[in-house]
Amino acid sequence: MSTETLTKARMTMVASFPENYFLENLAVRADNSVLITVLNRRELWYVPPNDARQSVKPVLLHTFEQLTVSLIEVEPDVFYLSTSNVYTDHRSTFQRVDLRNWSIGDPIQPQGVLDFPSEAGALNGSCLVGAGTILVADSLAGLIWRVDLPKDGGTPLARVWLRHESMGNYPGRMKPEQPGVNGIRYAAKWGYLYYTSTAKKLFMRVKVNPGSLDAMGEPEHVSAGRMADDFCIDEHGGVAYVTTHRENTIDCMSLDPARNSGRFIVAGDPLNEDLIGPSSAAWGRLPGESGKVAFVTTDGGSASPLPDGIRRPAKLLRVEFGEVPDALRSTEP
Repeated sequence: MSTETLTKARMTMVASFPENYFLENLAVRADNSVLITVLNRRELWYVPPNDARQSVKPVLLHTFEQLTVSLIEVEPDVFYLSTSNVYTDHRSTFQRVDLRNWSIGDPIQPQGVLDFPSEAGALNGSCLVGAGTILVADSLAGLIWRVDLPKDGGTPLARVWLRHESMGNYPGRMKPEQPGVNGIRYAAKWGYLYYTSTAKKLFMRVKVNPGSLDAMGEPEHVSAGRMADDFCIDEHGGVAYVTTHRENTIDCMSLDPARNSGRFIVAGDPLNEDLIGPSSAAWGRLPGESGKVAFVTTDGGSASPLPDGIRRPAKLLRVEFGEVPDALRSTEP
């Protein structure tokens, strides 16, 4: 597989965190403020809106009993946060975080609304696949959960949405241990759910039934060979921008499996000190930013330090991408 470095993405630092902070996932609010989960601290942080000219100071919102993983906005300023005891009893929950009447400086009052079945192992990425329907990757159990939110505000219902061999990891065979299915995003215009599987170095997709929102048919390979973590999708350009966490790059991949014959790196080659341990990515919410400007979290090398052993500060970055290369651009299937 050939490797190409595309027009460099332009990166600016939005906020810096202390060393050994594993920024795991993020959600961008309508005003471009950002919520960030810090996995190894069990915390949820808030980063105020940033004008790209100067960095801002993040604010701690809450410390939870379990490790904080991903969060998804289901209606304006209402979020569902997944938490897991990844390394102990694997108990996993959904926390509802309502910021509709919240102001900086106010405490938040998360509500535990769902205990996942005992089969859950380690929750990871999540996304909406329909109004009130959330899909959640489970990196240890090797499956994707479906959670349906009742319209009357009752208890959400969780069931296995899809289990597939591509979603597994290699327990005990990789040091440090690597997750299986990791990031997931739904490309509604394409009709596919896309997911990464880190340990197996896979980028996959599976068709979604537009009526039932269940998976249809067998998952198929989109690309392979990278330890992909999370990603954001540009449906118009037909590509995904993928964080390769332990490889310290952001790669551009086509949503069309037939177009992924090489490796296209948009950031991190050569190594960039600001992009050590990129973990997740989400589009900016201001006009014209979707498909062009994303926010990216890093862990500064907490999960995989550089050869010098020095961990860098974890960061939230604003990343501005260039034009999608013709070799990867694709229209809807």
